[in-house]
Amino acid sequence: MRKSILLAAITFTAWFVLGIAHATDTARAQLDAFAHHLSSLSGDFSQTVYDANGSRGQTSHGTLALRAPRQFRWDTQGPYKQVIVADGSKVWIYDPELEQVTVRDQGTQEAHSPLTVLTDLSQLDHDFRASEQGDHDGLEWLRLKSRGRDPQFEYADIGFDGNAPRRMIFEDTLGNRTEIVFSDWQRNPQLTPDTFTFFPPAGTDVVGEAGSSGVQ
Repeated sequence: MRKSILLAAITFTAWFVLGIAHATDTARAQLDAFAHHLSSLSGDFSQTVYDANGSRGQTSHGTLALRAPRQFRWDTQGPYKQVIVADGSKVWIYDPELEQVTVRDQGTQEAHSPLTVLTDLSQLDHDFRASEQGDHDGLEWLRLKSRGRDPQFEYADIGFDGNAPRRMIFEDTLGNRTEIVFSDWQRNPQLTPDTFTFFPPAGTDVVGEAGSSGVQ
């Protein structure tokens, strides 16, 4: 389930800074309008994971922050705590209960994922098939499907209302489904530099090659 949380965070940042168009009623145009002149973002999330049989797992909640082009922070605050930080070079996954942090190259996480469009809008149509899914559940929906040979997810659906993303639903290659509800968006907030840095607390086991954290 916690792997799904990381995938959700990465998938979400795929459409964080995508567009330059003016708003219309289509989901893609709302995505473009939301991202126009957007350099940083913060908000709250509530996330529920369902297994391949449709059985509902835990619902978690927390906060998220993003800064273009490659940084994000995903803080799960309940019912357990977990921190995911992408600092532009490494991805850190910290589990306070286990006193363990896993670190890996951010490039590995981005391979064949929507995160690649962050630094180059042309990657959207090159690496993904985007299709309008129409209006349902009170939202306009856009579906992204990877063109890669080994995608991390089958699809990612993003629901928009009022030129802002309200929900995201994605299904991984094993049939597990993750549903996320977003709220309290803050556009271009003043984020402190340490938002996107991570230093393992003393006594924490580090799995992987840490190198250095943060973007100076």
